[in-house]
Amino acid sequence: MWAVVGLGNPGLRYAATRHNAGRLFVKRLARSWGVRLRKRRFLSKTAEAVRGGDRVVLALPQTFMNESGRAVRALLEGLALEAARCLVVFDDADLPLGDIRIRPEGGPGTHRGMASVVVETGRTDFPRIRLGIGPVAEGEDIADFVLSPFENEEKARFGESLAAAEAALDLVLAGRLDRAMNAYN
Repeated sequence: MWAVVGLGNPGLRYAATRHNAGRLFVKRLARSWGVRLRKRRFLSKTAEAVRGGDRVVLALPQTFMNESGRAVRALLEGLALEAARCLVVFDDADLPLGDIRIRPEGGPGTHRGMASVVVETGRTDFPRIRLGIGPVAEGEDIADFVLSPFENEEKARFGESLAAAEAALDLVLAGRLDRAMNAYN
């Protein structure tokens, strides 16, 4: 079994913001896989699919970004899932728009949502896909930037990164994380 968690903020106010890149990715997966994210459990909206013979739980935490760890902890405990089988997807303002980075584990960096995940679970061994949303313009407030929507001319590039992340996820779910990193990092 796997879980794929898309970090972000719930609610219409934040739906199309850069900070919701992880949520947008999981919503795209749900559409692509023909499942609906509506079952409420583990402080998240969830859906289940079968991919490559594995059960995969898609999760959209209903906590705000800075409290994402509460939902991830509830998911791990509720599913009796190892951290290494819970892939977390989130935005990264330090990566250029359109770039993705895949890692098997690591610290949270400056991302408050991932910092919450690390604090709440006491773990850093989550595989992750970081979706580039940067760069932040010099002098621009990072909070204003991440909570703003993508500009029209940015949407196609962001869509390309979601497609690449979906292809990379297929490799990760097939046990080929190293190959995904080589192909997409």
